[in-house]
Amino acid sequence: MKISKEQAQENHDRVVEIAARLFRERGFDGVGVAELMKTAGFTHGGFYNHFPSKEALAVKAANFAYRHRGEQVGPDDGIEKILSKYLSDEHLKDLGGSCPTAALGSDAARQTEEVRDAFGEGIKGMIRSYDAALGDHAPQSRDARRALALNLLAKAVGAVVMARAVPANDPLAHEILRTCLAGALDDVADAMPSKHDGGIG
Repeated sequence: MKISKEQAQENHDRVVEIAARLFRERGFDGVGVAELMKTAGFTHGGFYNHFPSKEALAVKAANFAYRHRGEQVGPDDGIEKILSKYLSDEHLKDLGGSCPTAALGSDAARQTEEVRDAFGEGIKGMIRSYDAALGDHAPQSRDARRALALNLLAKAVGAVVMARAVPANDPLAHEILRTCLAGALDDVADAMPSKHDGGIG
């Protein structure tokens, strides 16, 4: 039975969304095509009607995951709120819905160039988001703003990766998040332009 273009697109999008969650939960190599399609409610053979390869799906899943995370940041969210949400217990526990950089960054390094390109674009988008969220909490120099945004992002991602590496019931996980959040917020406060710089006093 032939399905409409609209239904085919819905099926395609469903597979991408489920793949984005399962990949973040188990890694790219931890989920096979057959299991993925079964979870989505389709047959294994139908996979190649939508994607030429698992790697092609991985690219689309990465794009979806970065877009999904970006949509969770409100237009008026400042850097403090973004960092607090990222370095939270909720984000720590939500592997399937979490930031793909923290969930799959090391895994992506072993994937194809196309997959790594998707991650590169996603990370660039996150840097831009952090830069924009800095508002008045940043140096006037564009290079200095970007450097601060990149450092904050790297600290946040690294903290989540470390916290997830220890047992879930180990207090160290929460200590890592709290300590890195405090350090990141200190970095933001220290970057505030001073009166002497002609900035906000």
